[in-house]
Amino acid sequence: MGQLKEISFDNLRPPCPWMDESHALWRDSVRHFVDHEIIPHVEEWEAAGRISREVYTKASEAGLLGLGYPESIGGAGEETDAFHAIITSEELSRAGAGGISAALMIHGIGLPPIMALGSDAMKKEIAPSVLAGKKQISLGITEPSGGSDVAKIRTKAVRDGNGWRVNGSKTFITGGMTSQWLTTAVRTGDEGTGGISLLLIDLESDGVSRTQLPKMGWWSSDTATIHFDDVLVPAENLIGVENQGFYGIMANFNGERLGMAAQATAYARVCIEDAVGWAQERQTFGKRLADHQVIRHKLASMAQRVWATTTFLDNCAWRVMNGESPVAELAMLKVQATETMEYCAREAMQILGGAGFIRGHRVERIYREVRVMAIGGGSEEIMRDLAARQMGF
Repeated sequence: MGQLKEISFDNLRPPCPWMDESHALWRDSVRHFVDHEIIPHVEEWEAAGRISREVYTKASEAGLLGLGYPESIGGAGEETDAFHAIITSEELSRAGAGGISAALMIHGIGLPPIMALGSDAMKKEIAPSVLAGKKQISLGITEPSGGSDVAKIRTKAVRDGNGWRVNGSKTFITGGMTSQWLTTAVRTGDEGTGGISLLLIDLESDGVSRTQLPKMGWWSSDTATIHFDDVLVPAENLIGVENQGFYGIMANFNGERLGMAAQATAYARVCIEDAVGWAQERQTFGKRLADHQVIRHKLASMAQRVWATTTFLDNCAWRVMNGESPVAELAMLKVQATETMEYCAREAMQILGGAGFIRGHRVERIYREVRVMAIGGGSEEIMRDLAARQMGF
């Protein structure tokens, strides 16, 4: 990498051999959008507890929402790869407010099961309005009775004439208060993974109620518990094959974990950038904070973790792009990325001192959002156990 003239968000990323001019152009485009349409509104949206509806439409026009989806359903085209998605995650992370990414890009986990398993009619009905930024779709897996143990899902769907009658509840649903649709895991058969199906539920249906959940972080996105009381769902809203929804859920997790790893590593880079900026200006004991050896060592340790994790991220992305499904590696990557984020957020907060504790700083927001990144998409404990089992331990 050579001598760094300055430490910034950009040069804290090691070179990626799989990125070309198209990726550089895409980064410029997303960065322009973030600088003009997101960063000026961060504090406003944090206070409001949600982002504006207008920004969804603007994100669609900029190609963010439709990235990787075919033009026939309103997407931006499929001439993109995993690295374009990583760049999107990284640039959105520059705002230092995870709730904005969570709200704006929630369709990234709600829509893929429909695109992979849904009927053509379902795709044509749902995808265009979502990709145009007019409506939202969320993913409903977690329940009050359990989190990562998908096999224990209790929300039940039983046949009722030409449809399904759904009872139960989902919780910690990102976008649950504002989404029109929910891609929902339900039990349609026996206990275990073999009795789970996916249903598309219109959240404006009779019998659906929502309760907003206040949160430690991700203030710019709404989170909800959603209750289903004898909700009638049309038969054609079954996503894929009855009792085979578990496999659609598992396939979705790989992409979610890769995206979360990209975000976490980018947040770590933000922490270093802000810590370096502060250390180079702050005077203590007659010299710059950056001139104290202990501070320089902190910054070096932070950069060490970021560079190692980013290289791991790029390798996993390349493998996914080439048709592999490296489940163990993606699980370990997700853990490493969130641990890197946590380490860098802590050390940056130490370097900023009292300044980092004041609302409005990127580091302050990122510090509050460490835990949701470490738990969401599969907790560190679940990820390590999954990796161990995949490796045959």
